[in-house]
This record gives sequence, C-alpha cells and structure tokens, in this order.
Amino acid sequence: MDALGYRKKIGIVVPSTNTVVGPECEALRPRGVTNHVGRLTLENKPIEASDAGFLAHVQRMRDGIFPAIDQVMTCAPDHVIMAVAIEAFTGGVAGAAALQADLEKRAGVGVSMGSTAATAALTAFGAKRIAVLTPHQPKGDETVASYLTEAGFDVKRIVGLRCASPFAIAQVQPATLRKVLREIDGDDIDAILQVGTNLANGAVAAEAERWLGKPVLAMNVVTYWDALRRSGIDDRLYGFGRVLEEF
Repeated sequence: MDALGYRKKIGIVVPSTNTVVGPECEALRPRGVTNHVGRLTLENKPIEASDAGFLAHVQRMRDGIFPAIDQVMTCAPDHVIMAVAIEAFTGGVAGAAALQADLEKRAGVGVSMGSTAATAALTAFGAKRIAVLTPHQPKGDETVASYLTEAGFDVKRIVGLRCASPFAIAQVQPATLRKVLREIDGDDIDAILQVGTNLANGAVAAEAERWLGKPVLAMNVVTYWDALRRSGIDDRLYGFGRVLEEF
C-alpha cells in the first residue's frame, strides 16, 4: 500500500505547457488520494485562427498522448485523467468512446476525460439546455458543440476566447471569466459548461454558481469528480462546486 496514496493514486496526463490542471486538481485531492502528472511535450507555438492551424495544434497534442500514458503508468496509478480537453471532444460521441476505450486498453485502468465526464455531470443535474465557454478558436468551438449536440444537449450559446497560444489560455484572468459567464447566462439555459483544461476557472465557476443560481461546470473539477467517483471515492468536497457536493 502506498504510504501517501493509500486510498487511490490518480495519474493525470497534460500537455507540457499546461500550468493549471496540476494546481486545480491538487486542491481537490481528498486525504489518502495522490495525484501524479505525466506530460506530453508541446511547444508554446501560436494557435492559428484558421481551421488548418487549429487542427495542427490538436495533432501536436494527439501525438504525445499515448507516450505520456505510458510514462505515468510507471507509477502504477489506479485511474488516469486524460487532461487534453479538445481531443476528448473530437470525432463526436463515437470518436470519444473509441478514444476512451483505446486509452483504457493502453493504460490497463479506467480513464476519465473531459467530454464523457461533462456528459455525466450535466446528466446528473438533469441539464439539457446549456451555454459553453471555451478558450478555443472557431474550429475548436465547432468540435465541442458538435459533440455536445450529438450527446443530446441543446447548445444555446458557445463562446470561444480565441486564445492565441497555450500560455495565453493560462493567462486569462478571473475578471474576464466572470464577465463572460455572466454574458452567456440566460433564462433559456439550465447549466454552463467550461471546456479547456488550461483555463483557470475552477474557483470562478464555484463562485458563479452562487450568483447565477445554476450549475457552472469547470472542466478540471468535473473531470476530477469523474475520476474520484469511478475510483470508488465518494467523499463530498465543499467549496469547489456543486458537482462535488451533491453527486
């Protein structure tokens, strides 16, 4: 039995440029659960606004996912989070299911990822009409909206911040996030979903739930919730959003 991770060890695969997943997930960690990050190499290159430029950015991440899985599995985690959000939405519902199956076969343990974790959380709340916030270029927003629509949700609004590089995503400040969350809210939606693992929205989303009066699901919180529950850890964690408090 691991001295610190005596309940569970969770492996987390992130792009090497990502500075948000690690700290946000560490804040969510219950006693006896430890997090172990594996990094896939990704340079801080500009993310071009064109479809071809965005797809090239996605391909650079895709190429590193399986080697990073192999790396993190050397510490024998009980469950893995694949924290490359856009890849988890690519190819619609069938594409996401195939990717998750391939990752679980490679890892030999369960794998949580943004698309299926978000679907589980939205379903738990009974949310159907949603608004979505992303850091992406238009092609990325199209990919996310396509998956969510196919998964049975009515995407009323989707707003992409069109961040110009991986570092630019992590540099988005809370004031900007609060402003956009207010703008995309409305009486016509049941919940707000934020996609993009390098967007530091965990604390802002938990705060926004209080003044919007509805679920505001931050990607890293939702994915970590999915990993805990699928690992048999049912602790209710308070102060990080309703999904960890209620389900």
